[in-house]
Amino acid sequence: MSDLLQAERRERVLWLTLNRPGKRNALTGELCRELVDKVNRANLDPQIGAIVLTASGTTFSAGMDLEEVARLKPTALSDVHEQLFTMGSRIGKPLVAAVNGPALGGGIGLVANCHVVIASQDARFGLTEIRLGLWPFLVFQAVSTALGERRAVEMALTGRIFDAEEARTLSLVQEISTDVPARAMEVAKGLSESSPTAIRSGLGFVEEARGKDLVLVAQIARRVREELFTTPDFREGIRAFLEKRNPKWPSLGLKNDYPGESTP
Repeated sequence: MSDLLQAERRERVLWLTLNRPGKRNALTGELCRELVDKVNRANLDPQIGAIVLTASGTTFSAGMDLEEVARLKPTALSDVHEQLFTMGSRIGKPLVAAVNGPALGGGIGLVANCHVVIASQDARFGLTEIRLGLWPFLVFQAVSTALGERRAVEMALTGRIFDAEEARTLSLVQEISTDVPARAMEVAKGLSESSPTAIRSGLGFVEEARGKDLVLVAQIARRVREELFTTPDFREGIRAFLEKRNPKWPSLGLKNDYPGESTP
């Protein structure tokens, strides 16, 4: 591993920090591959309940490293970019973005892949590829899901940059904070304490139901809901609520306070 991406465990939260501040955290192929690898590994690690994605310096990410792109074949980065900009729909753990500055091009693609976004007041966002004679093909779906298709098309056509307040109005950002790292940790820690089984089922349902008609969505919801009803986590959640105590989720490997339930 290089030093392009810093990884740090804080309790059940994995912090991933883009670490090219001198290059505005531009996304090289190597950095993209490391980020995909770390997220995939975290998705399989039962000791990690949430992932925070942030960046060093004053820019979250300026998008692709144009110097690298200029000397590579057009197909050289397609596979890793496809994996990177679909990670929010592929994993079963919450992704939290802690956005400390501009997130442009591929940078906004990373943000749109996260499930919760905390931004600083000076954060800026934009699909700026049109200025390079390009279209944001690989990040468009994630941004469109976050903003709505018509808004995403307008952003892609104009390449305009918008501020954190507008991003919150558009639901790209959920919260603007004066202390982004602290607030992101607070949110991620809370998410990491929820039932991993329920989170994975819920995120899987959102992805499976996307784009389906209402009848099919209802069928998917019924199936996933009934499956979740049978899990030890759900039984523990009900028991804890009735007993007015905090749940001890079996999927976390925590021993229950009552007999008759096995921990997988």
